[in-house]
Amino acid sequence: MTFGFIPNLTAVLIAALAMILTGCVNMNEAYRSLNATSLVLIAGMLPLAMAMEASGALSYVVDHLVAQYGNASPLWLCAGLFLLTSILSQFISNTATTVLVAPVAISVAQLLGLNPAPFMMVVAIAASTAFATPIASPVNTLVLGPGNYRFVDFAKVGIPLQLLALAVTLFLTPLIFPFE
Repeated sequence: MTFGFIPNLTAVLIAALAMILTGCVNMNEAYRSLNATSLVLIAGMLPLAMAMEASGALSYVVDHLVAQYGNASPLWLCAGLFLLTSILSQFISNTATTVLVAPVAISVAQLLGLNPAPFMMVVAIAASTAFATPIASPVNTLVLGPGNYRFVDFAKVGIPLQLLALAVTLFLTPLIFPFE
């Protein structure tokens, strides 16, 4: 994966097979490590993403974004994708948010002739900024009661954290993953 000799999926499958064949992991451990909730969620969201593409909803969103913001800097587009993804991740799981927004990010990048890697990294990081609501993450929900927190307490701490993550992401991502 690092050197790009083979596709990422092939590299991951070879690595998993090598771990099993060398005894690093046995089949029972491999099956136990699978997160069933995430697998079911992704399996359910992928058809939604395909339906968005087949119905034209994806192209509608992408065309609208490009028409409105296509002349803007790629950094502004990344900022918009970050905000969209971060806001969605406050109310639905970060996995579901990523599955919904990632095709939009890829399509926008491709339509503008830009490298999709920085757009995808922005989406991945933004989906992990579920700080501003107690329902954004199971961890937030778990500490809500015992910590005697209110909904607004999460916003007080979470929104500044999200803005900091936005700034750092927009600064570092283009340095590591150029737009061109």
